[in-house]
Amino acid sequence: MKQGVAKSLTRSGVSDDNAFSEALFRTAKYRPEFPVQGFESLEQARIWAAEFVHWYNVDHRHSGIRYVSPEQRHSGQDQAILAARHEVYTKAKARHPARWSGATRDWSLIDSVTLNPERDEVVKLAISDQHTQLKAA
Repeated sequence: MKQGVAKSLTRSGVSDDNAFSEALFRTAKYRPEFPVQGFESLEQARIWAAEFVHWYNVDHRHSGIRYVSPEQRHSGQDQAILAARHEVYTKAKARHPARWSGATRDWSLIDSVTLNPERDEVVKLAISDQHTQLKAA
């Protein structure tokens, strides 16, 4: 695990069955500059990929981490950004309370990111139940 990032293989050792990889590929192929007809050369593909990786990690704001970039998250800048957003929303609600029917958007820090949090909880419960059954036997 590096910088709190753990591998996420659905089936161990199967690279094309990784949900995060599949999501990343979908993001890549829907970029406006993605060449529909393919790349003219390996070098062109490498250049495009390097530019995409930079955009994805530095410029792209990810919804799963409250619309900050991975670079902002890993460098710790996200805490100040999210606090500033919370302050903006709080002030806006105070100035115009009639525009708000409930609470402001949640800008709290996300501890971990997972594609299927409900599935992860089910798996944890199943493993816990399995251990309890083994102990009882």
